[in-house]
This record gives sequence, C-alpha cells and structure tokens, in this order.
Amino acid sequence: MVKICCIGAGYVGGPTMAVIALKCPSVEVVVVDISAPRIAAWNSDHLPIYEPGLDDVVKECRGRNLFFSTDVEKHVAEADIVFVSVNTPTKTRGLGAGKAADLTYWESAARMIADVSKSDKIVVEKSTVPVKTAEAIEKILTHNSKGINYQILSNPEFLAEGTAIKDLFNPDRVLIGGRETPEGQKAIQALADVYGQWVPKERILATNLWSAELSKLAANAFLAQRISSVNAMSALCEATGADVSQVSYAVGTDTRIGPKFLNASVGYGGSCFQKDILNLVYICECNGLPEVANYWKQVIQINDYQKSRFVNRVVSSMFNTVSGKKIAVLGFAFKKDTGDTRETPAIDVCKGLLGDNARLSIYDPQVNEDQIQRDLTMKKFDWDHPTHLQPMSPTSLKQVSVVWDAYEATKDAHGVCILTEWDEFKGLDFQKIYDNMQKPAFIFDGRNIVNAEKLREIGFIVYSIGKPLDKWLKDMPAVA
Repeated sequence: MVKICCIGAGYVGGPTMAVIALKCPSVEVVVVDISAPRIAAWNSDHLPIYEPGLDDVVKECRGRNLFFSTDVEKHVAEADIVFVSVNTPTKTRGLGAGKAADLTYWESAARMIADVSKSDKIVVEKSTVPVKTAEAIEKILTHNSKGINYQILSNPEFLAEGTAIKDLFNPDRVLIGGRETPEGQKAIQALADVYGQWVPKERILATNLWSAELSKLAANAFLAQRISSVNAMSALCEATGADVSQVSYAVGTDTRIGPKFLNASVGYGGSCFQKDILNLVYICECNGLPEVANYWKQVIQINDYQKSRFVNRVVSSMFNTVSGKKIAVLGFAFKKDTGDTRETPAIDVCKGLLGDNARLSIYDPQVNEDQIQRDLTMKKFDWDHPTHLQPMSPTSLKQVSVVWDAYEATKDAHGVCILTEWDEFKGLDFQKIYDNMQKPAFIFDGRNIVNAEKLREIGFIVYSIGKPLDKWLKDMPAVA
C-alpha cells in the first residue's frame, strides 16, 4: 500500500488529501499538523474550513484511508510520498521584505523530513513557492541524507476556493515538475499514477522543476492581471457613462480573450494573487529585470487603487464625511462560498472607512467576529503565519460590531457596502432595508450583484462599480 503524508492541514492540504483518499482507496493518506486544535477540528463534525462538498468527502474516507494527526514525525517517517503544504508568507523584515517569500516553515519541514526518514522518499512541493525552492530543499535533504535517496517534485495547486472540490474532481490540468534524470522521471511517474486513478492521462503535464514552480506564479499573475484590467476599465466607464458589464461581455466574446475573470469589482483578494505577484516581482528584480518587475507591480497598484477609489466614492457621496455614521458591510470573505478572509478587499475598505471615523456593522454568513476583529487589527502579511504564531488582537475595535443578520447590520445605517457576492444578498428584501435606514439611504455595490434600477425606484442612491453614475453621484464627485 502506498503511504502518503501531507504536512499542513490548511486550505490546500486538507481538501487535496481528502480527494486523493476518496479517489484512491488503496492509498493510505495522513494529514499532519502541529496545531492540535486544527487537527481536532478535522476529526470533528465541524471542519476548520468551509468548502462546498468537503464535508461529504471527509466523512466518507475519514477512519478508512484518510487520517488526521499531530504525530508529524511518525507519519512522515512511514510515508513513501510526502506532500509539503506549509505557509510561505511574505517576508516582513530583512532581505526582500514586503516581496520575497519567507521559507522558514518550508526549511524546517525539510530538515524534519531529513531527521526522521529511514527510507527513500518523494517530497512534493504543494505550497506556492518561489522558483528554485526545490533546489534549496534538495540541498538540505541531500546534505542530511544518511544514505537515503530523495526526489523533489513540484506539484502546484490550482484550486479556486469555493469550487475546490469540483476543481479537484475535474482539474484543468495536474502539473508535476521533476528532475530530468531517470530517478526524477520515475518519481514523476509515481505521482502521476496516483492522480491517474481519476484524472485523464492527457491532463497530467510533466515539466522540469523550474517550469512547474514558475507556472503557478504565472497563472496567478495572469488571472490577477485580467481582474486589474477590467477594474481599470471600470473607472473609465464611470467617467464616460459606459457600462463595464457591457464592455466586458463584448470583450469576452472574443475567443482569443474569453469571458472568465472579467467581472469588475471592489478588487481581488485571497491568499495567492498579491503574494505570488510580489514574489514574481522580487524574482524579476533579483534577475536584473526591473522593467518586467514594474509591469507586474502595476497589477497590484491598480488593485489597491480600486479599493481606495471605492472608499473615496462612499465618503464623497455621503456629504464628504462618514464620521459617526453607521455603515453596514455585507460580506467580509474575499469571495462567496468560502470563509477565507486572507487579503480580502473588505479589510482595506473597512480600514479606510474607520479612518474617517465611521461606525461599521458587519455581516458575513461564514466569517465570525473573532476573525473579523483579528483581520482589522493585524499588520499586513501577519495573516499568513500559522495561527499560533499570529499576534493576538490587543483590543477589539469599538467602532466595529459584527452581527449575524443582514437586516440587523443595515438597521439605522446611512449606507450599505456590498463587498462579497454571497447569493443570499441578491434575494434580500431591500424595501424592508430601505424603510429601516437613515435617509438619504445609500447602497455601494462592490460586486455588481443587485439591480440598481429597482433599488433606485425604492428610493436608494446606488453606486455600482463601472456603471453609469446617477445624478447624485455626479454632483458629488469622488476625490482621489
């Protein structure tokens, strides 16, 4: 029986290993993590992450050929294939601070693998890592090998949160990078045989190590670039009276471009896009390519601009001040169908409104008060360290209340900001919301999910990103 061990029980490790266990009943899969509360949650009825379909997969396999454990060293020692899916946060100090990936957790995982291994192993990079990480890991393992042979593979994940299980069941591609040696090719084939139990052969791509590592960064950079491109257009649409939805539809019908990732919004979020582009920028700078680095920097700058533009629009529309006013925030997760708040645009929007002394009432169906308070008091990049190493929130913000109902959030509010495209927000009783709000009542739709004309008929002043501005908003232009 092939034994797989995955170090790291997070958004990547947990779902990926659960699906491997489901699709490969003859493989034993153990997910290990040093966080006892996280492992306890994986072994309970309340999993530590929300992902549609994940519960069913875990419940079917757990205890059969899928196990969750804190006994890291034992299971790593016994495994044939070790996936490493640990945090790779952006460095906050030292060389490359603010851009380079911090490989502390990766390096300690590699040293631990070298310490406990008694048999040959295939070590698989599952975290998103900078190009050439595999070479560094290889050096640590070979210099501490004690006669044991290791093969390093890069097998980046391309999951989209909210559809991760569907993506794992039916991936666009599985990418495996390895050494172009007989041993390296044999290791690639061993991993391909695991995925091959449910993924068609033609979708399993083999490359060299560096191509696999760079492909992941490139894919995320290209996706983020598309969002920044349509968001840049949304600003121009508002200035000219064009409708960004019509523009993006027209552009997306071109088969060379396609329709995906062309929805204008308050900005992209998630654990990967910003971090991976910063990483790409750093690699370009280190390789003497400042022009390429500056090109990718602009993708992030447009994203930051879109968030600050949204805040400016809120403040300027409401007589140039939100001080003391209650603003309802609907949605805090970075997108619907996930409880993940990493790099969510809601953080910067909320901080921008708090900077003008607004009072915030926040509702999200999957994010709890503790997480929201932590996100609003944490320093940038701290979120990507393991929870037990994150600084505790010193105090919660008094101007922020977190409620468990959209109607409670909007009661007596001066304005409503829709920051996550949860389906339930489309079906709200907006007449009821309007009746219970201060007047004039504003809605700022950061995801373009509501029918602006119907809301205007009720009496709302509505701002939708990239849509023609109503007269009120034209009379109160947003200042940069």
